[in-house]
Amino acid sequence: MRLKLLSCEILYREMCAVVARSPHQVDVEFLPKGLHDIAGAGMCERLQAAVDKVDASLYEALLLGYALCGNGVAGLTARAIPLVLPRGHDCITLFLGSRRRYEEYFQNNPGVYFKTTGWIERGRNLEQLGLTRQKTGVGMSYAELAAKYGEDNAQYLWEQLGGYTKNYRKLTYIEMGIEPDGRFELQTRREAAERDMEFEKISGDLRLFEKLVLGDWDPEEFLVVPPGHRIVARYDEAIVGLEPAP
Repeated sequence: MRLKLLSCEILYREMCAVVARSPHQVDVEFLPKGLHDIAGAGMCERLQAAVDKVDASLYEALLLGYALCGNGVAGLTARAIPLVLPRGHDCITLFLGSRRRYEEYFQNNPGVYFKTTGWIERGRNLEQLGLTRQKTGVGMSYAELAAKYGEDNAQYLWEQLGGYTKNYRKLTYIEMGIEPDGRFELQTRREAAERDMEFEKISGDLRLFEKLVLGDWDPEEFLVVPPGHRIVARYDEAIVGLEPAP
């Protein structure tokens, strides 16, 4: 098969590793992590534009290196070829190899924040920083907030924006087996120490990455969207479903 892969750049190293071993020809295009910061309809619009640029005559399917991602794929429509999407709320499902393992770990480790090579290398880029500052104020200094919103509002925003890290008590580094050295683990350990957070390293699992590029699309773990249909969010174990496109 010849396949097209559109993937978030957070998955860069993992996707490159499995594509190199796939028996199929997989043409890869990475999109910026900053799409997550516009979320919802905005992210879907950008993804749809990328989907629509693909020459469907060249491929048998279009693979998505995404999960539901804050409903960022909800509404995405398959045109002339099927779309294939892993079932998961976010990319941590992919890194841990299954929804069940992710759920179990998260339930046993409340207040955890995950790190991977992609989140360390690409988790904060200029597009993300600019959009986030513009829309929410995250990343702005107190002086910038005061200049934009006034002193009273700045004080409130400073307290609220700082609060998003208060509930995190643990940094977990997911080692995927594709790292060139120990620098990513070391950086996460250092950050945990600086933030006075617990550190843990766990092994990731490439199985969902591999199944995606091998064409092994078990319906329990992947959604295949036929042409003329679109992705919808589901509020059950399926996570994502499909419906005819309007």
